[in-house]
Amino acid sequence: MNSDQIHFSGFPEFLVNHPLTSDHAIPILYFTIVVLSIIVYKLGFAKKLPLLKALIIYVFLLIGCIILTVLALQLPIVGALFVSAIVLTIYKIRLWWSKKKKQNEISKEA
Repeated sequence: MNSDQIHFSGFPEFLVNHPLTSDHAIPILYFTIVVLSIIVYKLGFAKKLPLLKALIIYVFLLIGCIILTVLALQLPIVGALFVSAIVLTIYKIRLWWSKKKKQNEISKEA
């Protein structure tokens, strides 16, 4: 193996080596990171904000995703965001289910 060869992490490696995505690997990686970051933000941290404040948050999120895209070339950023989205989705479902169960118990007592 050549020592000056670039080694990417899992998802970027797939994008670079796949014939359909090899020409557009970085934009696809950036788009994937943006989508997963928005999902994680909405599931875990988002609060109801006025339109201008929400716009500012998303602009900074898009800028931060540029940095994450660069880091994702060597680190498993996409995998970490994907796992975070799954964990937060499970948490939200269990929270919703728990509130619904508690509400049903209260309505049965009344």
